[in-house]
Formats: sequence, structure tokens, C-alpha cells
Amino acid sequence: MHTLVFLSTRQVLQCQPAACQALPLLPRELFPLLFKVAFMDKKTLVLRELVHTWPFPLLSFQQLLQECAHCSRALLQERLSTESMQAVILGLTARIHTQETEAGTQPLCRKHALRVLDMTGLLDDGVEQDPETMSMWDCTAAVARTCIAQQQGGTAEPGLSPVPVEIRVDLRVNRASYTFLREALQSSVASPLRLCCRDLRAEDLPMRNTVALLQLLDAGCLRRIDLRFNNLGLRGLSVIIPHVARFQHLASLRLHYVHGDSRQPSVDGEDNFRYFLAQMGRFLCLRELSMGSSLLSGRLHQLLSTLQRPLESLELAFCALLPEDLRFLAQSSHAAHLKKLDLSGNDLSGNQLTPFQGLLQAVATTLLHLELTECQLADAQLLATLPTLTRCASLRYLGLYGNPLSMAGLKELLRDSVVQAELRTVVHPFPVDCYEGLPWPPPASVLLEASINEEKFARVEAELHQLLLASGRAHVLWTTDIYGRLAADYFSL
Repeated sequence: MHTLVFLSTRQVLQCQPAACQALPLLPRELFPLLFKVAFMDKKTLVLRELVHTWPFPLLSFQQLLQECAHCSRALLQERLSTESMQAVILGLTARIHTQETEAGTQPLCRKHALRVLDMTGLLDDGVEQDPETMSMWDCTAAVARTCIAQQQGGTAEPGLSPVPVEIRVDLRVNRASYTFLREALQSSVASPLRLCCRDLRAEDLPMRNTVALLQLLDAGCLRRIDLRFNNLGLRGLSVIIPHVARFQHLASLRLHYVHGDSRQPSVDGEDNFRYFLAQMGRFLCLRELSMGSSLLSGRLHQLLSTLQRPLESLELAFCALLPEDLRFLAQSSHAAHLKKLDLSGNDLSGNQLTPFQGLLQAVATTLLHLELTECQLADAQLLATLPTLTRCASLRYLGLYGNPLSMAGLKELLRDSVVQAELRTVVHPFPVDCYEGLPWPPPASVLLEASINEEKFARVEAELHQLLLASGRAHVLWTTDIYGRLAADYFSL
């Protein structure tokens, strides 16, 4: 239920021209709620004027558009309105122009100048946007265009330069957008609108372009570099990694396909790997490392031993890990700090099972998120692991999609997991009972591609739901939807 203050604010904004005139008379403490209501109701005139006259040093979307005491709606979990986003950018531009012509005057005096506009954390679900909503990329592009236009059209006189505004954004760049974003970053250096990247995600970008982009980024602002969608190989990575290592405050690094290039002599590959390890030792604040689809068989100790501090998130999907890799991780300093662990695509059956159980025991105190997709865990392996798995008392998310589990195995997991009070999401596979003519043991590719008997699966879902109700765990989501329930981001844990 909305509070009386929220309802009153909504009523005040019904007539936008009158509300704009009244803004100088309203207490500054009301501005955050005014912003949320204006954004939500697409009161673009008011929204533009709010940004134009914002009385605080910081305007943060994550603070202003979250669920609050006045309104339970969390706008950042939705696709944001194009109209409202454009109004914010127009208000920012108007503010800069006003400062250029009226620097030092009220109401935009430097004492109360806006210094940071934080637009990070926007929803980026990969779904095509409709014309009325704006994606993370659309927002970044709009801000970038504003920075370029501001630099090209700047006419401020000497001594009347506006107070610079740092615009914090998350950048997603590919071949098509690289030139445009590079120009925006270059333009913002001397512009009153300073583009500052918090999280960088580069997709299918040539090595030289990746390096050029990294050289333009502010080392003090960047917290994550995501190069997962670039098949660099060790040779390419050895070129890029020293440029990455200059970001001393980097907390998250996501790399994929770190393995030798078959076109190179093996000695060169070893030299590149050693150079990569030496550069990894330069990171002082790294907390998350993702090395998916990298050939790390028997080499995990070399990688993790170079790091300066223990990790809290480690993703090793499809890395062909060996028992000694799992044993090393369990005995390392990282185990006692891990909140998120992804071992998807590694065969954890056979001689991997005991080391895996030892690893689970080592991380049980801190682990919040465990991803075990396509790990060849059948009922026997799951049941043998349950006593250790259920000791992870703080576990919130468990991913088991793509494993050959039966309905009986899932029911045992559901019953035993009742003791895990924090568990909120279980992504489980379609039970092998629901397939027709399934080979045994079934390859992961068969489980992911073969058709299931929808009638049988409907009965399975109904039975699981009844078991959840009977155990008082109806709030726990059991689902086969791996796309609708994406893995929790490390910074949200």
C-alpha cells in the first residue's frame, strides 16, 4: 500500500507546469520521492526540471528507483520508460547549459552542484525492447550521444565553466558499437559530462579494439571487466592482460577460452600461460574470477596460487577439472570465503565425486550460490552427496539442470533440503522418467535436446508442488527454466 506522502506527491504532479513552478518552494528532502513518482508516471516535464535543479551532489538510479517505504515498486527490475530516461538526459543537458551561462548563481550554485549521475544497474535481460522501454545499451548510447554533442557544441567562456558531472554507466560494446563508444569516451575527457564506466562487457571485439577501449577507461571507476564472449586464446590474452591489470581496484574479471592455440608451438603456449599468471598476481582487490571453457586440467593450483587475496566467487564451467584440482581448491584459502561456485560442465561422477564432496564440505559455511549444470550427477551420486550438500546452511540457489536425475532422486533432494532455511531457488532437470527411449547413461546433449513427455512432466510438477506445500516450503521455487532464472550476479549476493 502506498503511503499518504506518496499519494500526495502523485497528486501534486498531476499538473506538470504548476509542479515545475512549485519546485523551488518544496523542501529538498522531497526531491527523491518526487523523482521516483515522476519517473514512474512519466511526468517528463517535472522529471526534466528535477534533474535541472537537483539539490544534491549525487543522483543515483539505484537509490531513487528501488523499493522504498513509500512505494513497493522496484523500477530497476523493470524495463525503464524511454520517455522518462530521455527526460533525465534532457534535464542534465539543460543543467549544463544553465551553468555555462549563469555559473555561480542560484539555484545551481557550486555548493549544491550535481557531481555524479549514477545510471548503473539497469535491467539488461537480453530480450528485445519495445519502443516504449529503454535497455541498458539504449541508455548508454543516449548518454554517449549527449557527451559527444556537448563536447562538439561547448561554448562556455573562460572562467564560466560548469561543474563537471560524472555519469556512471555500464558499457556493453561489440564490433558495431565500438567506434561510437570510443568517440564518446574520448569526447567526455574534456567535456563537462564525464563518462565513467563501472562494468565493461565486450563481445566479439578484435584484440586491438579491446586494448584501445581499456586505455580510455578510468582506472578508479571500473569494478568489472567481462571478456567472456571473445575467443582470445592465450596469445591474445597475453596481449590484453597487462592492460587489464592496470585497474588495481578491479573486483570482477570474467574470461573464457583461456587455452593454448593449436597453431602455436607448445613452448609458446607455456610462455603465454606463465605471463598470464604473472599478470594475475598484480590484482589486489579481485573477488570474482570466471574462467569458463578454459582448459585448466591439473593447473588450477597455478592459477589460484598467484592471486593476492581469496576469491568470493569462482566460475570454472567446462574447464575439464581433475580430482587434484578439486582437492587443491578445497584446501586453499579461497574455500573459506567462497559465496558463489560454478562447476557446470565438469564430470563430477566417478573418481571426481569424493573430491567434490570434500570441496562442498570446505565451502559449506559461506556458500550462497552453487551451479552444477551438466555435471553427470545421477541419483546415486546425488544421494551420496546430500549429507554434505545439506550442510551448506546458507545456500540460496542450487542449479542442477542437465543432470540425469529421476523423480525419485528429486524427491529425496526436496525432502533433505528442508533443513536449508535460506534456500529460495532450485533449477532442476527434467526427470529421466519423463523421456522416452533414453540411452543410459544419457549424454548431456541428449538431456538438453531430446523431447519429453509433457503429460508425465505435468504430473511430476504437481507432485513436487504438493511436497513443497506439505513441507511448508511453498516459497521455494523449483523450476526447469534456466533462462528465466539467471545466475545471481556476484555483486548482488
